[in-house]
Amino acid sequence: MSSVVSRWYDPWLTALAPLIWGSTYVVTTEFLPPDVPLLSAALRTLPVGLLILLWLRQLPAAGWWGKIFLLGFLNIGVFQALLFVAAYRLPGGVAATVGAIQPLVVLLLSWALLGGHTSWLSWVAALSGLAGVAMLVLGPAAQLDSLGVFAAAIGALAMACGTLLTKKWQPPVNALVLTSWQLTVGGLFLLPLAFSVETLPQRLSLTHILGYLWLGLIGTGLTYVFWLRGVMRMPASAVTGFSLLSPLSATVLGFLLLDQQLTVLQSLGMALVLAGVWLGQHKAAILIPKPTRSIEKRQL
Repeated sequence: MSSVVSRWYDPWLTALAPLIWGSTYVVTTEFLPPDVPLLSAALRTLPVGLLILLWLRQLPAAGWWGKIFLLGFLNIGVFQALLFVAAYRLPGGVAATVGAIQPLVVLLLSWALLGGHTSWLSWVAALSGLAGVAMLVLGPAAQLDSLGVFAAAIGALAMACGTLLTKKWQPPVNALVLTSWQLTVGGLFLLPLAFSVETLPQRLSLTHILGYLWLGLIGTGLTYVFWLRGVMRMPASAVTGFSLLSPLSATVLGFLLLDQQLTVLQSLGMALVLAGVWLGQHKAAILIPKPTRSIEKRQL
């Protein structure tokens, strides 16, 4: 298997993805039509996935279709559907907090199922980051909806599984091609589901369209390229540790755009989140057994 060359800017590009994903909650509540989580997930993923696919004109090789369908189902179909269910039913910070269990899930799954070896620093980073996120957004005023909490937790589990499988299989393409495949597969799963179970809005206003354009082009197309690129080049624990930046971003955007105030406890939580992310980038690698089959990969 050919080695993947790491670049100094890999962590910075990867971190941009969850920072931008933090805007999902503000955009959902302020720009999108109400109570259509599946439609919102489909419109966020399928159009941009098809655009990139038509531009690149590259399909999976024989033997990869099943793996790509599973990755698209986990990383896009399941995750995006449950992300919007949580975004519609929970305050943004609370939804992002539940999703911040992802680094711990990755550590547990890698240790239990893939035979990965984790350093104690990985556990410290994940736990400190999760504690910091809780300080950021959970408190007496937090509104907890059981279905929303359940959706956010299962969504985090789905994406953690998808991240580990992407790292284990290492698809023989660059991140842009892999993004187009997964967004298309996930969107094709979501669109008929939305039409069958949701009452669709009568019309989409300019505000709705602008919200979907932001989520689709920037919050999905661009960010998934950055995220999958990081998954293919960095240790899984280091990549998922960046997911802690999403609730941090959601909280800061609430402060800047929605006039929400930050307490001393929230400020300390921010510092703890950043400490967890920093620790996750230092000696926190998950060692996953490499595939025995040699695969030539083109890197982005």
